[in-house]
Amino acid sequence: MKLTKLLIIIFCIQLNAQTSWQPTPNSINNTNNQRFDDVFFLNDNLGWAANGFYAAVYKTTDGGLTWSEQLNQTDLGSSHYFRNIEFLDENIGFLGTLNGLFHKTIDGGVTWTSVTTIAPNPAAICGLDTVGTNTIYGCGAYFNPAFIIKSTDSGLTWQYIDMSVYADALVEIYFLNDTVGYVAGQNSNGGTLLKTEDGGNTWIEIYNSNTPGDYVWKIQVLESNTDYIFGAVESTTTALGKFIKSTDAGNTWFAADAPETQLQAVGFVSETHGWIGGHTTGFYETTDGGLTWTNLNIGNNLNRIFIVSSTLAYAAGTTIYKYTDQTLGTTDLAVKAKSPLQIKLTKNPVNDFLKFTIHFKANDNLLIELYDTNGKYLKRLTREHITTSNDNKNYSFNVKDLASGIYYLDFHNNSGRQTVKFIKQ
Repeated sequence: MKLTKLLIIIFCIQLNAQTSWQPTPNSINNTNNQRFDDVFFLNDNLGWAANGFYAAVYKTTDGGLTWSEQLNQTDLGSSHYFRNIEFLDENIGFLGTLNGLFHKTIDGGVTWTSVTTIAPNPAAICGLDTVGTNTIYGCGAYFNPAFIIKSTDSGLTWQYIDMSVYADALVEIYFLNDTVGYVAGQNSNGGTLLKTEDGGNTWIEIYNSNTPGDYVWKIQVLESNTDYIFGAVESTTTALGKFIKSTDAGNTWFAADAPETQLQAVGFVSETHGWIGGHTTGFYETTDGGLTWTNLNIGNNLNRIFIVSSTLAYAAGTTIYKYTDQTLGTTDLAVKAKSPLQIKLTKNPVNDFLKFTIHFKANDNLLIELYDTNGKYLKRLTREHITTSNDNKNYSFNVKDLASGIYYLDFHNNSGRQTVKFIKQ
């Protein structure tokens, strides 16, 4: 009888300790649920998170149970958008922005200084990755030009690598070691993934989605089996994004439709068990290597899944999420973050000129691209750096040469992508 009771108790403990995704306790100020663009952990407990639109950095030393704010845009004196954060060790870290500034800390995030030794100065940094004890890579941006920055002395000096021969835009970079690495983004053919075996001096393309307008947004190389590469392909307009996977180091690829267009986050703890998510979704889980997916109905607006171990991971979305067997006792508000863009067409249908107004709440970067009724990319209308906030800007484009029919405008700014349909008479 005693043995039976003991087995029942052990079984109940195992059930209660089931690992799951949960929002970390709400000690982070995130008004209106604007997304956290990045989260990075050095170990199980020590980590940092970067909020994009509100430009704030938070640090935790207890695995996300509590967070302390270290930096915000008020400290910087102007409007910023923080894209990514990465640390070499507990003291030396780097913060990428979409505002032409790149920051470094040597005291664990207590103070930050601008890096001014990169020539030319990057317009924006979308991806960061540290390798070993001294090497840091960065790339950018989701708008052109495509480039890589590299330092082998903990950020004292930098090399700027022009990547325009390979890509139009780069958003993610990851290195296995000092020589083998990957960078992802977009070129004229579609979402692209490139590989180097000489530390970034030369690159070859190992994947392309072959749909113009796509991005390969996030990638992961499985540490326990580096032949496995996972990727999230963000698409536009009416097309769904793609989950991609290679089991032979990028020689061949499996691709499947994702649950949404703006797929961005991907993370796996094994060859078969992982998650994806994006701007309009939370965690979708697979246990069969991506053949099927289950909506977990937790999380939203995901941009990064950071794997620590097979039983511990963190993710950045409208808050910071933790994959754990702890019971955190928090509730996910499941409120989708909103893009700061407010777009108003002057009239629709249109004849000769397409006119609209955009209200910008903050400094921004903007791409406006034109697609036909089938979601086929036609052309880029403009690429702009917006330096005004709480202001309206008027746009006018000549569409006389367009045939009558339905078209889509794709607006891509720091906070995401929006599609607006119009009719050409």
